[in-house]
Amino acid sequence: MKFTIRKSDITDILSKVQGITGRKSNLAITANILIKTGDNGISFIATDLETGFEGNYPAHVESPGVITINARKFFEIVQNFPSDDIRVEEVERQWIRIGSEKVEYHIVGMSPDDFPDLPMLEEVEYIEIDAIRLRKMIEKTIMIAASPDEKRTHITGVFFQARDEEGERVIRMVSTDGRRLSKAEFISGEDLDFRPIDGVIIPKKGLSEVSKLLDSDGIIAIGVKDNYFVVKKDHETIIIGLLEGEFPPYGEIVVRDEANAIRIEKRNFYMTLKRMSILSTENYNGVIFNFDKNRLMLTATNPDLGESKEDFNIEFDREPIEVAFNPKYFMDTLSVIEEDSVLINIRDNEKPCIIEGTVDKHFLSVIMPMKL
Repeated sequence: MKFTIRKSDITDILSKVQGITGRKSNLAITANILIKTGDNGISFIATDLETGFEGNYPAHVESPGVITINARKFFEIVQNFPSDDIRVEEVERQWIRIGSEKVEYHIVGMSPDDFPDLPMLEEVEYIEIDAIRLRKMIEKTIMIAASPDEKRTHITGVFFQARDEEGERVIRMVSTDGRRLSKAEFISGEDLDFRPIDGVIIPKKGLSEVSKLLDSDGIIAIGVKDNYFVVKKDHETIIIGLLEGEFPPYGEIVVRDEANAIRIEKRNFYMTLKRMSILSTENYNGVIFNFDKNRLMLTATNPDLGESKEDFNIEFDREPIEVAFNPKYFMDTLSVIEEDSVLINIRDNEKPCIIEGTVDKHFLSVIMPMKL
């Protein structure tokens, strides 16, 4: 194999696939990227055995072939290469020469015969969605991360479905960790291809890799086939193996009670919570919210560090409520709401709290109270 590529054509994508190739798997070769020639250039393939990526890029191919090379080292070489044209050539026994007239590397590869095959999916029925909107939906759901040793499917994955609801074509993603829940939706327009997709659970790790590719405007295609979730964008495709299991019913906890909605200025609320969380530790991470007579007072107490209090004015004319929450959950939610004000829907100190924007109702977060 021998070809010449332009640094500017591949640096960005090599950076983005590091999350796949850098993830530990049972096969050492998954730390490599597979490169093979095509009719109009080259293909990059990466996999961690759960998430697979394939992209096609322009190159001047002098002789055909297939190679695998360490993805991290190849990216670092390309990223720091002094010229835009880079020549790549397999010389002997998986040794690969990378260079130009003045710079040269010799890197040992691995046998491409040992590289795992990506699933061959045919006749996938796709639906269309705006790339930026999908990225924002992913960001709003994978912010609820799962611990490394978590095994429960509904916590390590995100629930995904597409369905017709009362005349609207809704694409929905839901995530939870048992203490909070995020729901993000996109209403598909008549100009976009749409078909129902039954509820499936997609690994958060795979969706994190998808979000890295969705950095520009445009329409992309997504679909489900043979227990895989597929995303196609221009000349790039990501395939993610779905998780087996049931996502718990959540309909009752996302029901809003408009009479209990409290409007709060987002930035002031966020900064107050940030100051409260200064005294938080793993053992003491709760903040007490006191709603009373058009005022909200927050109190953080940590026996090992001390106490902090802060209050500000709100519109509240009901019976007082004293309830404790983890401030980080509120801060995570506020950071993904793109409005100046938010609505906090709270009934009492036992029911979950719902947070959403004042205008955009396509995202909400549910946070469970802590024991006082």
